[in-house]
Amino acid sequence: MNSGMSENPSTPQRKKPSGTDLLNGDISQTLKRMTLPMIMGMIMLMTFGLVDTFFVSLLGTEQLAAISFTFPVTFTLISLNIGLGIGTSATIGRYLGSGDTLLAKEFATGALMLSTLLVGALAVVGVMTIEPIFRLLGASDALLPYINDYMVVWYVAGVFLALPMVGNSVLRASGDTKTPSMVMAMGGAINAILDPLLIFGWGPIPAMGIQGAAIATMIAWGVGVVYILSLLIKRQLMLPRLLTLPEMRLTSGGILKIGLPAAGANMLTPIAGGVVTALVASYGPEAVAAWGVGNRLESMASIVVLALSMSLPPFISQNFGANKLQRVEHAYKQVLRFILIWQLIIYALMWLLSPYIAAIFTDDPEVASIIRLFLMVVPLGYGLQGVIILSNSSFNAMHKPMAALWLSILRLFVFFVPLSYAGSVLFDLPGMFWGGVIANAMTAAIAYMWFVRTLARDAATSMSSDTVTAVSERE
Repeated sequence: MNSGMSENPSTPQRKKPSGTDLLNGDISQTLKRMTLPMIMGMIMLMTFGLVDTFFVSLLGTEQLAAISFTFPVTFTLISLNIGLGIGTSATIGRYLGSGDTLLAKEFATGALMLSTLLVGALAVVGVMTIEPIFRLLGASDALLPYINDYMVVWYVAGVFLALPMVGNSVLRASGDTKTPSMVMAMGGAINAILDPLLIFGWGPIPAMGIQGAAIATMIAWGVGVVYILSLLIKRQLMLPRLLTLPEMRLTSGGILKIGLPAAGANMLTPIAGGVVTALVASYGPEAVAAWGVGNRLESMASIVVLALSMSLPPFISQNFGANKLQRVEHAYKQVLRFILIWQLIIYALMWLLSPYIAAIFTDDPEVASIIRLFLMVVPLGYGLQGVIILSNSSFNAMHKPMAALWLSILRLFVFFVPLSYAGSVLFDLPGMFWGGVIANAMTAAIAYMWFVRTLARDAATSMSSDTVTAVSERE
């Protein structure tokens, strides 16, 4: 262990932030208490899109195709919200860890205002460009009316989504992961109840078709706005007023410094996914169908990784702000060990159950065969992918967003896409699947070494700074 990572005994006692105390106590138990609620919240969040897709599919093939076209556009706006949330959590967590609760409140308020302004501006542009954007994506004239009905309302709903997402980041930064999970669960439940009522109509409520799905989403997120703002004010985690222009400049700069690279990294994933999907398409529609099933299963199989990617960063940010770098290192390594073992167990289960899982999704023998192949190979890389995701989120938590962005670029476009292509050329579809696993292994090794060395360098810098301070005080 690097001696520079020991906690500084001369550090003054800091005021504990509201929520779970992340600066003291057992690391494993703290992370467990934070992560378990996030797992439930992630499950509810994943059902949000599935519920919309299921009810819209009952309207017909055209409506289902229309809502499928909206994913790249809605994901862009959601990625911006995710990026702003990451920047918010990292910044506020650091200030709470250092004991500067007033500045943490100011940044929380600024983050909420900034997200409203940015997402609102993007929504206005989006509404004005629905037809040209979706024509560019390949939507036919028959689908455009459905897309327009859905997206006009969804863009308004996107503004309502921004506040709960950023507000949840404020809560997580304070160590509270239970409330954000409740907010996600509440939104999912409201959406599930309203979807059939607004899509198909009931009693005095007219049938609104695909637009009803967007309205249900807007109402669910609108309820979240009211709840989250009232809660943040009640807990004194934000200021009960608007910021002045100088305050807004200060907070926006700090949040965007981390938030924009984080949003960019999120947007790279569907781009790389699109390239690999095109590779899969060269093997026929059966391969595409199997690939789609596999990707849906990947989300569920990686749910613990995704939950940890939300609970670990607040822990790291607060301890980084408090200069407790030894706790940062211990937490990072414990989480990686756990996730490698956990995902190996998940892989074994998916491998053993692959014939039964394939039978659930299809009765086409060729599609079933490819699904089995996918489940016997690709999930072997999920633990390694977890190392990359958690290293990425840890870099953001330590205010190193460009390292996180470069790690995403390295994984997707230096290793994943090229090795998947090379594998497909040399060994067809099995080679493509193994190429992805090898890419994850190579990137995970780099991610681990990069983060550990960065942490050691920060610890050495901190120790040197403490030595200079001690010498100055003696003089």
